[in-house]
Amino acid sequence: MRWIEARCDQLKSDDSLQIMYGIDGRQELTEQDLPHWEGYKKSHPVHIGNAASKQVQLDIYGELMQSIYFYNQQGGSISYHFWENLLRLMEWLCQNWQRPDKGIWEIRGEDQQFLYSKVMCWAAFDRAIKIAMDKSYPAPLGKWMQLRDAINVDIRHDYWNGKRQAFTQFKGSQAMDASSLIMPKVGFIDSNDPMWLSTLKAIEEELVDDSHVFRYRIHLAADDGVPGQEGTFCMCTFWYVECLARCGRVNQARFYFEKMLGYANHLGIFSEELGAKGEGLGNFPQAFTHLSLISAAFELDHRLNVLEK
Repeated sequence: MRWIEARCDQLKSDDSLQIMYGIDGRQELTEQDLPHWEGYKKSHPVHIGNAASKQVQLDIYGELMQSIYFYNQQGGSISYHFWENLLRLMEWLCQNWQRPDKGIWEIRGEDQQFLYSKVMCWAAFDRAIKIAMDKSYPAPLGKWMQLRDAINVDIRHDYWNGKRQAFTQFKGSQAMDASSLIMPKVGFIDSNDPMWLSTLKAIEEELVDDSHVFRYRIHLAADDGVPGQEGTFCMCTFWYVECLARCGRVNQARFYFEKMLGYANHLGIFSEELGAKGEGLGNFPQAFTHLSLISAAFELDHRLNVLEK
């Protein structure tokens, strides 16, 4: 938390939050190709640096405020100085939440009004309101509540696709995106809301393959600027498991969870993706995968205990 406080302290009023750092804290991560190298099974290209360090990704504000909210819930100390920095951060979001961005998947194509980013902006305002009320810290609560509600209405009206009967990847899109599985996890929508159950059904029809979940279908979704195909995304599969447990499909969730555990290596470590033959692909190990595994396990254990009672 002290690291987050230090980074927030560096924000200027016109800054967005830096989303990526080198292992030594560097902020300059110029991307370069290394054509003389090859990756796993001769995969190309091999990069050092990461162009995503210059991207705008609005979802990070929701993830940050969610983390601080949990920290506060567990008795963590949020200093008033830290709160002042969060106020500046939230003011930036007040002015910029409507911007298109690169989204959670760090696309290299055109910026879009991504559903996931807007849901996490909603979460940022919702958690900021709750923290302020719990700590009795001064905050423009009326403004934040108004924006939180405006984002809620925007999502329910402009991201709902009547033809698909689902919330789609971005405004005007026909494509499903597995990142929408986060919606009930952050409390934006109830797990048994008809609009959510319809969205989950559309995700299953388009993105789920033998219990494994693709992020999106490349030929339908926003241009991600990356050639070639990809495997199923392990994080998304664990998100799917959690969503199944939350909406009452507990036995199915347990079966898929236990099945997914079989794709870890001999140390219980997961990759970013799984190939068609169950081989690990992408980043390894992948922290995102393990975080979603823990979250799914926690929720599934809770639901199973309820059933036993």
